[in-house]
Amino acid sequence: MSARALLEECLAAIEERNDVLNAFVYLDPEGARARAAEIDDLVRRGEDPGPFAGVPFGVKDLEDCAGMPTSHGSLLYKDAPPVTEDSIHVARLRAAGAVFVGKTAAPEFGTIQFTRTKAWGVTRNPWDTDRTPGGSSGGSAAAVAGGLVPIATASDGGGSTRIPAAFSGLVGMKPSYGRIPHPSADPSQTAVYGVEAVTVADAARHLDVTAGPHDADRTSLPPAGLRYQDAMESLDVSGLRVGWSGDLGFAVVDPEVLELTRASAEALAQAVGTELVEYPVRLTDPIRTWLQAGSVTLWLDIEESEHYPARLDDLTPFVRFSLETSYERPVRTLVPGLRRRLQLEADVARIFQDVDVLLTPTTAVPAFDAAGPSPTTIAGEDLVERFGPLAAGAMSVPFTMLANLCWNPACSVPAGLSSDGLPVGLQIIGRRHADEVVLRLARLLEQTRPWPRHAPMGAGA
Repeated sequence: MSARALLEECLAAIEERNDVLNAFVYLDPEGARARAAEIDDLVRRGEDPGPFAGVPFGVKDLEDCAGMPTSHGSLLYKDAPPVTEDSIHVARLRAAGAVFVGKTAAPEFGTIQFTRTKAWGVTRNPWDTDRTPGGSSGGSAAAVAGGLVPIATASDGGGSTRIPAAFSGLVGMKPSYGRIPHPSADPSQTAVYGVEAVTVADAARHLDVTAGPHDADRTSLPPAGLRYQDAMESLDVSGLRVGWSGDLGFAVVDPEVLELTRASAEALAQAVGTELVEYPVRLTDPIRTWLQAGSVTLWLDIEESEHYPARLDDLTPFVRFSLETSYERPVRTLVPGLRRRLQLEADVARIFQDVDVLLTPTTAVPAFDAAGPSPTTIAGEDLVERFGPLAAGAMSVPFTMLANLCWNPACSVPAGLSSDGLPVGLQIIGRRHADEVVLRLARLLEQTRPWPRHAPMGAGA
């Protein structure tokens, strides 16, 4: 199939379904057509355009793609001109033959677990358009699950690849911190690039193309010394110690989500040839630790002289609250959070002395209302009363932040459908740098319990 023919199929799907999903907030069809023609010309000349030759991609609107604007999901940047350079991540995909179709929706500065902004409106889940595809890579997940494009970039600073994958029936791989270069001044050091994909092979190929050191990122890791597409099929995981935690010691989980993910975990352990171990997790306040780390990063996303306080009314509530409450915060008030994070790293190190991987639900609930807010009652329990108003807002997705704070690789894979027909995700967390182990287990589950490639809306794509 030619790159141009595949692109035209995707553009037709976008024309048909994007008005409902609001997955793409910017499109460059002519630029994509020119790129697809280049790929087809290379193939006709007998040249290899790369591992993603002619594959249409969506690019999350928090990431730079040359020739397209980056709005960060914010009115502050909605009218920004196109950028002139790719991020390192996008540049490596471009060099591998990817065809970039447009920018996918994200919540403002990637801050929340559903995709609704003042700039672009509400993005919807193709499994049920009354529900959210998650956040912050919600537009990418909606585009892929809805069959608009085969794959789309994502990023993950607290679950933003894995949460949309769980809500949308996709594979969402968060690599080890530093595996894919991500130059930034982010003081929280939690965010990594990734993709929303329909198969483990797509996620592995993405990592093969994008991983590797870069001088612009002092935290980038050296080459892994292996090919992830090979490792996902052949890595020996016999004797692996597989732990299970249904609540990480503190979470409240929807009973149906717990049942589906536990059954999926049991099936995966059986596929590995080992026993699933109920692991008693004890952690040092990961929700509060993550919330404090992220509030500092927001100050790097705005221009104080232009945006604060002059444009407070243009901001979504969570972003505004974070900026207002941290504006005059003395540096010394950050110290307790730093100490909690150090203790949390010690907590996780102890876990991986006892097990090689830890399985959990990816989220505590299936996808909720598309416009939000996140539910504050789960399994009949009042989350505000138990955790306080700020932490309660994150308790629909309490499982994902741990891997960001402690730099572990983690992947969400489909675990089944709820009684309402909504996808539920199983999270596989590995020890730092063992990305190949996580991908191998994801592939074993895919072989054991295959999942639909698309939501019913996009099943013909």
